[in-house]
Amino acid sequence: MRKFSGDQLLVASHNRGKLEEIATLLAPLGIAVVSAADLGLPEPAETETTFVGNARIKAHAAAQATGLPALSDDSGISIDALDGAPGVYTADWAETSSGRDFGMAMEKTWQKVLKTGKSGPFLAQFRCTLVLAWPDGHDEVFEGIMKGCVVWPPRGVNGHGYDPIFRPDGYALTCGEMDAAMKNTISHRAMAFGALVSNCFT
Repeated sequence: MRKFSGDQLLVASHNRGKLEEIATLLAPLGIAVVSAADLGLPEPAETETTFVGNARIKAHAAAQATGLPALSDDSGISIDALDGAPGVYTADWAETSSGRDFGMAMEKTWQKVLKTGKSGPFLAQFRCTLVLAWPDGHDEVFEGIMKGCVVWPPRGVNGHGYDPIFRPDGYALTCGEMDAAMKNTISHRAMAFGALVSNCFT
């Protein structure tokens, strides 16, 4: 397992919500975050059909473009009633002509769940795959899964993406109702980061 050295990490993402979560998770290690957007890097086409495939595309593109180690995150929500959809296409379901609209995406997702005719609880998982890539082509991969169910109507204004309709197992609150400190102790991203930190940063 290759170790990361340095006090600044390039994060291959243009998603501000993800960047804030990652920065918070890395702050106790004394590592500052710079994003692909900060460096003006383009977003590569995510042409794979798996989280790890798309995470590798983003991490290696950023590492090759800058000569720096780069961390990427590919994540999304998979709903059992929809046979795992939206999965890797989670962000795509939010795309509009004027940018991403997750309020619209959550409504569309819920309507698709109802159309299945299945009864709740509607089991779901938030999945996160992290890839830390170096300019020489080496990478390390870590995954985290948070199990729960989707609920309606949306609850809470915290977090980002589908957080307001996802209630983790064992909790009465949705991720949208949790503060960042609480969410960051149980989330799929926190699980993946725990593995990343223990293997590459300590």
